[in-house]
Amino acid sequence: MRVFDFLLMQVMNHGITKAFLDKIYKLTKEFCALPSEEKQKYARDIGSIQGYGNDMILWDDQVLDWIDRLYITTYPEDQRQLKETLHEYTMKQHLVIKQVFKAMARSLELEENCFLDMCGENATMDTRFNMYPPCPRPDKVIGVKPHADKSAFTLLFPDKNVEGLQFLKDGKWYKAPIVSADTILINVGDQMEIMSNGIYKSPVHRVVTNREKERISVATFFIPGADKEIQPVNGLVSEARPRLYKPVKNYVKLLNNYYLQGLRPIAASLI
Repeated sequence: MRVFDFLLMQVMNHGITKAFLDKIYKLTKEFCALPSEEKQKYARDIGSIQGYGNDMILWDDQVLDWIDRLYITTYPEDQRQLKETLHEYTMKQHLVIKQVFKAMARSLELEENCFLDMCGENATMDTRFNMYPPCPRPDKVIGVKPHADKSAFTLLFPDKNVEGLQFLKDGKWYKAPIVSADTILINVGDQMEIMSNGIYKSPVHRVVTNREKERISVATFFIPGADKEIQPVNGLVSEARPRLYKPVKNYVKLLNNYYLQGLRPIAASLI
């Protein structure tokens, strides 16, 4: 595992084969290539992020992302077509996430299950299948607006040929590397930043568009249970390092309201 300065982890030997990742990529591309009327059968309901479609439109002059996407909860088990493949993919990722949680805890000299226990038994995994079409004005249009993730961790299966993902560090945007076909990327989300009392930072990132090529990626968000109160774990709060964040429940709902306005919800959690 390679860790970059802005807490982007490049993970290899994770137990998910290249052949299986290729299958996920192929299924994503096939869905995105369906006629519009077919994709609309999976359209999200008004007021929901689940299903096929773009951002929820909350005001008249809202700027939309340049993206075609399908967003579904895959853990607990999804009940749609392709559920067998998606369930297998999700469970493989779930094993990876558990190991990352434990490794992070051990690196801070904490009990290895402390973060997992705080996430609770009702934690979910949401998967977003993304296709960014070629854009005639990449200098004017963004694929995904700058944001930090609502999750504890996000696992990303990126496009292996087309760049687009960028991370913000010290006021500058840095390109995420093109990785080998059997590599996944993991970045820390806002809820892990809160649980680690700010030691692990949730990076701001965006996706830029490409004039000539489409770009496909699959992102899976590990989200603590909405019934659980997320806060800094006790072992990371001391006189030398005071508590930085207030307890928060259902952080995802908070994020959805802030994200579409280009704001960071974690600021509302700061003490």
